[in-house]
Amino acid sequence: MAVPSDAAQRVAQLRQQLQEAGYAYYVLDDPIFPDGVYDALYRELQALETAYPELIRPDSPTQRVGDRPTDQFPSHRHAIPLYSLENAFDQGELQQWQERWQRQGQKLLGELPAFDYVCELKIDGSALALTYENGLLTRGVTRGDGTTGEEITPNIRTIRTIPLRLAVENPPLIVEVRGEAFLPLGEFERINQERAAGGEPLFANPRNAAAGTLRQLDPQVVNRRRLEFFPYTLHLPDTLATQWESLELLQRFGFRINPHCQCCPDLAAVWAYFEAWGQKRHHLPYMTDGVVVKLNPIAKLNWGLRRNSPAGRSPSNIPPKKSAPPLRTLPLMWGAPEPSLPWRLWSRWRWRGQRYSGRRSTMPIALLSWIFALGIRW
Repeated sequence: MAVPSDAAQRVAQLRQQLQEAGYAYYVLDDPIFPDGVYDALYRELQALETAYPELIRPDSPTQRVGDRPTDQFPSHRHAIPLYSLENAFDQGELQQWQERWQRQGQKLLGELPAFDYVCELKIDGSALALTYENGLLTRGVTRGDGTTGEEITPNIRTIRTIPLRLAVENPPLIVEVRGEAFLPLGEFERINQERAAGGEPLFANPRNAAAGTLRQLDPQVVNRRRLEFFPYTLHLPDTLATQWESLELLQRFGFRINPHCQCCPDLAAVWAYFEAWGQKRHHLPYMTDGVVVKLNPIAKLNWGLRRNSPAGRSPSNIPPKKSAPPLRTLPLMWGAPEPSLPWRLWSRWRWRGQRYSGRRSTMPIALLSWIFALGIRW
């Protein structure tokens, strides 16, 4: 049956209106429609797509939540591994990290270019890698062991702060976005209340709850738990000069960026950011377990790497209230045989049922010159 032109036009109009309304509500936290109006438009679109299935597109708001559980999740090997961050424990080790990468950089480049840092809160959730092809979300994969994860695309589509289509007219042919899926504290408490009422075991903490939710075989369950997402890395070769530019581009793509990211001109500003958020984090509506410190001018430096950790990244984990403040960074790596990388600052502690401890990890050498030109963070 031929699709009437007015039906096709109306479907396109409804799809655009609902996508704009969803972005305003979930990303900007600034609704443009009352709930009743949104629901009416949604039902109209649903009815038209039911009458004319040819008009259904994978990025339609009606296609976010699948109606069939899956039997299992297929494994997927990451094109670029998701590595852990190394750790530092205090301001002195942060300074040592800077001195180390500067020495290596001077050996390779002679005079170092101007640089600054970007500090980002380390969200306590589950890392995801999202692939967009021609602007359309085609695959979502868990971190797994860093090399191989599980493809959970139907579940990822239910997260309203992840766009099904990038909000730009001429999207890249292919791009990968990495970030953290997490449960807000209010949602975590609601889920545990429901589980207690049903006699089910409680989740120990929001991180475990987010990980368990993402691995649910039924997308309807995932949809009811209202996960959220903050991106932190954009794999887009030969395009971005700085990490800050990558965050701005992610925002233009339609993602919600964590509003507390900050450019810092030097380590003194980095440390001030770290100490300030050691207290302010207790007032956030989600959990964090550190601060990630990145070199900002990611495209100006010709980096290599050593072992399993990235260069130019340094997460600083924020301690619990009565602990001495640990910091986290990554050892920085240039293209030398034994380069140094930035690390993550942490110590061992337990908070809200979760024990945290520093871990070292390393990475192979051929990859980093390309990875760090993209501002990757693991």
